[in-house]
Amino acid sequence: MTPPIKVLLVDDQALLRSAFRVLVDSEADMKVVGEAADGAQAVELARSTRADVVLMDIRMPGTDGLAATRMISADPELADVRVVMLTTFEVDEYVVQSLRAGASGFLGKGAEPEELLNAIRIAAGGEALLSPAATKGLIATFLAQDGSSCGDGQSAAEYSERLAALTGREREVLVLVAGGHSNDEIAERLVVSPLTVKTHVNRAMAKLGARDRAQLVVIAYESGLVRPRTE
Repeated sequence: MTPPIKVLLVDDQALLRSAFRVLVDSEADMKVVGEAADGAQAVELARSTRADVVLMDIRMPGTDGLAATRMISADPELADVRVVMLTTFEVDEYVVQSLRAGASGFLGKGAEPEELLNAIRIAAGGEALLSPAATKGLIATFLAQDGSSCGDGQSAAEYSERLAALTGREREVLVLVAGGHSNDEIAERLVVSPLTVKTHVNRAMAKLGARDRAQLVVIAYESGLVRPRTE
């Protein structure tokens, strides 16, 4: 039997955390393993609970969600922890900063319950949570406007050098990942199996030093491999 997804809730509003707890704990395939009211406590609990997914509020007093996400991403012992940022505003500069900080994606606080539960499952599975498509376009625009360096200190030139290590098929898959396509969709386009696509994605992540698919999207844009649409 597959163990449930361990979820850590981080928000300075106790009422909101309680609502999320009831929702998450109502699902058979996930459970809440801790709650934190600020980023510093979130990092401590991520270590002690070995959470799979952290639902992280961006704006909090003290250590905010961005700083906490950077600390989690920088800790090798927490390499398997996935962070989903919770924001009141679906698209703003904080969203881009959160992706650069190492988040796997973001979700609006006004999302439907099923969207939240689906987001947890997507993040736990290593997928990038960057929908809807219109939002991805805005993210790409922010990245292009402020793409001088990546969140971990890598410059666009350095990532361009790393891209040279990719095979032609890995680059092709990376472009499709940056376009928001799933493994199944990519497999259909390239007429290969989803497992083959997953292998290419994993190899690209290893060569580029990306934690997950969300980081691949950031790298694809910031390296200049993919350009945002201007329409």
